[in-house]
Amino acid sequence: MIFNYITVSKTGLKREHNEDHIGIFEIDYGLLIVVCDGLGGNRGGEVASKLAVDTISSEFKNMNKLGIIERIQYSITKANESIIEHSSKDENLTGMATTAEVLFLKKDFAYWGHVGDSRIYSSKNGKLQLLSKDHSLVQRLVDEGFITLKEAENHPNKNIITRALGESIDIEVDLSKIKLKKKENNRFLVCTDGVSGVLNDSEIEKFINEKNLSNIADKMSRLIEDRGAPDNYSFVLLAEVI
Repeated sequence: MIFNYITVSKTGLKREHNEDHIGIFEIDYGLLIVVCDGLGGNRGGEVASKLAVDTISSEFKNMNKLGIIERIQYSITKANESIIEHSSKDENLTGMATTAEVLFLKKDFAYWGHVGDSRIYSSKNGKLQLLSKDHSLVQRLVDEGFITLKEAENHPNKNIITRALGESIDIEVDLSKIKLKKKENNRFLVCTDGVSGVLNDSEIEKFINEKNLSNIADKMSRLIEDRGAPDNYSFVLLAEVI
């Protein structure tokens, strides 16, 4: 299965630096997508997100004797270790961390790993599905029944995450896969919360299923900025070639 894709990564209208980082790599006849949203002062977030993308892609490529899910888990774990090591050697990087979304498309499967509150969406025949689940305080409140999904959209603590690379040497990674069927108009969106925190699922579903990827990217960026673009925003859009 072949995919076309387009990437966007912008600082937004309220931040001085872009702490997001995107990487797309052709590895072992598949397509590896990595999207990270960095956290930390003194530009540490920029360092953490780039280090994560670089480490994940390198480790994934080199560990080709493992199964794909195991390769994703291993590469994310090594990225976590690398971030912790670098932050311990430079006081300016103390506390740096990053989310991590890893999607690998090969033949008729999509494999992914997830840490943090960036997101992976899929769309099949026009129907949107959120594959990842936010590691955030607000998501925990929803899960425990304290607030509704509607209340979560504008919760004052929506940016507090409960899991990120660089915070602890023991990192738990959400991992899974789905089987794809050709000619079902398979599409994917991998994005930071600068996108999902501004656009709702109905809007994302509409955008992701438009035909022209470049037009989608332009329209999404325009709407995000019309709404103030309070954070860095980055996304990768992928569409099955039919």
